[in-house]
Amino acid sequence: MYEGWYRGYTLRNKSKKGIFPETYIHLKEAIVKDRGQHETVIPSELPLGQELTATLREWAVIWHRLYVNNKTTQFRHVQQLTYSLIEWRSQILSGTLPKDELAELKKKVTAKIDYGNRILGLDLVVRDDNGNILDPDETSTISLFKAHETASKRIDERIQEEKVPLLSLPIFNSTHTYSLYVNFKNFVCNIGEDAELLMSLYDPDLSKFISENYLVRWGSNGMPKEIEKLNNLQAVFTDLSSSDLIRPRISLVCQIVRVGHMELKDGKKHTCGLRRPFGVAVMDITDIIHGKVDDEEKQAHPPLAKAGILWGGTDVSGSLAEPQGLWVSLKLLPGDLAQVQKDFSHLVDRSTAVARKMGFPEIILPGDVRNDIYVTLIQGEFDKGKKKTPKNVEVTMSVHDEDGNLQEKAIHPGAGYEGVSEYKSVVYYQVKQPCWYETVKVAIAIEEVSRCHLRFTFRHRSSQESRDRSERAFGMGFVKLMNADGTTLQDGKHNLIVYKGDNKKMEDAKSYLTLPCTKTEMEEKEAPSGKNLHSLANFTPTKDSTKDSFQIATVICSTKLTQNVDLLGLLNWRSNAHNIAHNLRKLMEVEGGEIVKFLPDTLDALFNIMMEMSENETYDFLVFDALVSESSVAAEFVFSHISCLFLVIPMSYWKLTKVLNCYVGNAEDSSKTELLFAALKALKYLFRFIVQSRVLYLRWVRPSLPGPPLGNPLEFLPVNITKAHILHQILYLICGFPLQGIFVACMTAILRQMDDFHYSHYINTFKTRQDITDFLMETFIMFKDLIGKNVYAADWMVMNMMQSRVFLRAVNQFTSVLNRFFLDQTHFELQVIVLFFLDFLMDARPAGTAKPHC
Repeated sequence: MYEGWYRGYTLRNKSKKGIFPETYIHLKEAIVKDRGQHETVIPSELPLGQELTATLREWAVIWHRLYVNNKTTQFRHVQQLTYSLIEWRSQILSGTLPKDELAELKKKVTAKIDYGNRILGLDLVVRDDNGNILDPDETSTISLFKAHETASKRIDERIQEEKVPLLSLPIFNSTHTYSLYVNFKNFVCNIGEDAELLMSLYDPDLSKFISENYLVRWGSNGMPKEIEKLNNLQAVFTDLSSSDLIRPRISLVCQIVRVGHMELKDGKKHTCGLRRPFGVAVMDITDIIHGKVDDEEKQAHPPLAKAGILWGGTDVSGSLAEPQGLWVSLKLLPGDLAQVQKDFSHLVDRSTAVARKMGFPEIILPGDVRNDIYVTLIQGEFDKGKKKTPKNVEVTMSVHDEDGNLQEKAIHPGAGYEGVSEYKSVVYYQVKQPCWYETVKVAIAIEEVSRCHLRFTFRHRSSQESRDRSERAFGMGFVKLMNADGTTLQDGKHNLIVYKGDNKKMEDAKSYLTLPCTKTEMEEKEAPSGKNLHSLANFTPTKDSTKDSFQIATVICSTKLTQNVDLLGLLNWRSNAHNIAHNLRKLMEVEGGEIVKFLPDTLDALFNIMMEMSENETYDFLVFDALVSESSVAAEFVFSHISCLFLVIPMSYWKLTKVLNCYVGNAEDSSKTELLFAALKALKYLFRFIVQSRVLYLRWVRPSLPGPPLGNPLEFLPVNITKAHILHQILYLICGFPLQGIFVACMTAILRQMDDFHYSHYINTFKTRQDITDFLMETFIMFKDLIGKNVYAADWMVMNMMQSRVFLRAVNQFTSVLNRFFLDQTHFELQVIVLFFLDFLMDARPAGTAKPHC
C-alpha cells in the first residue's frame, strides 16, 4: 500500500514491529507456509548458506561480548574465523562455483563452523559424510552417537593441530603411511679414495636409527662409481607412520666410509680395499617430517664432520676447514610405496632405491609379507695377544645353513645395490675395544630361516700388504636365527662367544653348531652340569679363549616368523593338539604388537579350531574369548587393517552366537561379568564376524542368492536374542559399571524401538512382583544417574535431547506399571513410590526449578 516501505521487525527484538525504508531491505526468494500470525518462512537458498547466515549472526553477538570484556586473543581468533566464513558465504551465494569446488568448499566451511562452535562453547553440530546436518528423527540412535563421536574427535584433532601445527595439508588428513623422498644432488669432499655414503633416518632423542641405509658408492674422481647413476641418485624411505611424524626430532644422517688403504699416505705396497671411517654429516629434517616445509627443490647441504674414531663416540676432530658436504633435496609424500609411485610418478619410479623402516607401518594389509632381519655390529673387545699394540680388527659376516653352505647375496648393506655374500666391517686402527654400530639387512627365504645361522669371523688387518696376506682369522662367533622351540631370535642385544682355534674347523658348521653361541646360553648349559663347555669344543682350546667378546643387536621384521612361543604354539595347533586349551589361554597374554603382525594367520587358526574341534564345547568359549581379545587389540593398534577381520568360516556364526547368548543370559554370574564386559566392548567386531559368516553360509548353500545388506546385524542373528533380553542385560551392566557412552546409546536405541507391546511383554517376563520391584528400582536409579550425571559431553545437545525424550517415554510407560501394581493398599510399595516421586522426578526437573518441601 505504501511504496518504498516495508513492515517487519529486527532480529534482536522480534516482538517490536515497525516500518523500514526499501533501500535497507534485500529481498530473498523464500517459501511461506501457514500464512498469518503463525507463518513459517523457508528461504530458497542452499541449506549451507542458511547455516552460514545463522552461524554468523550467533557469533556476532559473542564477538561483541568478547570485545566488551576485553578478551583480545579470543576476540581476534573469532574475527579471523568470521572473516573466513563471510568470504566463503559470498562464494557460495554467487552460484558460480563448479560442483566439485562447491563440495570441497562445503567441507572447509562445516569444519570451520564446528571448530568455532567448540572454542566458543556452543552446541556440537552433527553431520553426515556430505556435511549435511543430521535429522535426529530420521537417524538411528547408534548412528547419531557415532556421528557425535566422529565430530568430537575431528574437532579435538583440529584443536591439537592449532597447538602443534603438524601436517596441516588436506592430503595428509586421511593418510596413515608416509614416505620421504630424497634426491642426492652432489657430494663434495677431498677424500682422495673411493667412498661409501650410507644415509639413514635417526632419532636423536632415542639415540637409534629408524630406517635402513641408502647406499651411494662415490668414486675418487668426485662422481658416482656407476656413471649411469649421475644425476639419478634418488631414494624413498617408506613405511613411516603417524607416530614417526610426531617425533620431537628426526635427522638425516650420512655416514662416510673411505675404501682404500689403512692410511691415506700409504703407497702401492700397502694393503688396499679396507673400509675405514672418515666422517659424518647430520641434517635436522624435523620441519620437513612435520610438514612445515614442503619444497622438494630446496637443497640442504649439512656440513661434514671428520672423525678419527667414528660411531664409537670417542674422537671427533670437528668440521672440515674447506666448504665440503653433501647436497640433497627432500620431500615428504603421503602414502606407501605403491601409492607414491602412482601419485608422484615424476619423482618415484622403478629406478628409485627403496629404504624401508626398521619396523612396521600403521597399516598391515593381509597380503603384505615381509621377512627382514636387521643385524647391527655393536662392539667388541679383543686381546692384543703377542702384539705390542691392539689389533686392527675386521669383522666378516656371512649367512650359512646347517651344512655350512654359504647363502649367496643374503646380506644387504644398503638400498640401491644388490646383496652381498660377505659383509666386511669398518677397520679401526689399533683400537682394543672398537665400536662399529653398522647395520645391515639379512633377507632369506622364510622356509630357510630355521636352517640358517649368522657367522662372524675376526681377522687382524695389517697396513703392509705382504703381512696382511699371511693373516688368518683368529676367532669366530655365530648365532642361530631360530631357537630350539621354533621361535625366531629375540630382538635386542646378544653377547656372542668368540671361539678360537683351527681355521678349517671355524668353517665347518658341524664343528660349532652344537656349541652355545651366546654367553647367556653357555651359562644356562653350564649351570646344571657344572662343566666348562669350552673344553668340549672342537676348536683347539687356548687360555685366551674367553677373554675376547663381541656384541650384536638384532631386529626381526617378519609377518611369518614370531618370537613368542605361545603364539607359535597356537599357529601350529595341529601338530600340538593336546595343548590347544593352554595356547588359547596364553594367546590373550601376548603383546598387542605381535598379535597384529600375525592377525590374519591367528584368526584363521582360531576359526579352524572352532570348527574342527566342534565336539568339545570348551574350545568354543576359549576361541570366543580369544577373538574378543584379538578384536580389542586390533582396535587399539591403529596400524591394523579392518579387512583382516573378515577372515571367517561360513559355519562359525552359530557357535559365536551360542557363546554370546550364553554370556548375555548369565550376566548376573560374577565369574562371567568380566568376560561379558569385554565381549560388549568388542561387540562391533563380533557382529561383523557373525554377519559375515552367515552371509558366506547363505551364499554357499544358495549361490544364486544375493548377499544381504549389512545395515542391521540383528536381522541376521540366527539365535533368539530378543530386544527385551538384551535390554535387561545392558541395564544390569550399566548399573554395575562406570557409565559408558556406547552402552547408554545401545540402551537408548533399544528403548526407542520398543512400542507399547514390547513394554507390556517385557514386564510380563518377570515372574514375581519382587522382580518387578527390583527392576523398577534399578531403572529409576539408573535414569536418575544418567540425567543427573550426564554420560555425554555438554555440547552433545542433540544426543542429550534424544536420550531425554526416550527416557521420558520409558518413564511414562513405567508409571502405568506403578499404577497397576503398587498403588492399591494391599501392594503399596512406599520405597518405589518415594524413589520415583521424590528422588527421580525432582532430580529430573528442569534446571532452576525449586525443589518442593515435603
